[in-house]
Amino acid sequence: MPNESWVSVEDVANHLGITKDAVYPLTNPKDLPAQKIGRLWQFMLSDVGHRVKASGTESAGSEPETVPPGRD
Repeated sequence: MPNESWVSVEDVANHLGITKDAVYPLTNPKDLPAQKIGRLWQFMLSDVGHRVKASGTESAGSEPETVPPGRD
């Protein structure tokens, strides 16, 4: 998007429905594209959205839930 602005870790966390602390480990090109500007991580929500869609239906960084046998 040509006029898209950078968003913060908090904005990404709200967008993905995860905590801010869960976003920081994902701040690398393999997981979520991000740019460190000074001391702050900044993101383009369109890049985050594309990465999540490319990874499938699960949220970025989440592991599929498993239920032990007999605990449905």
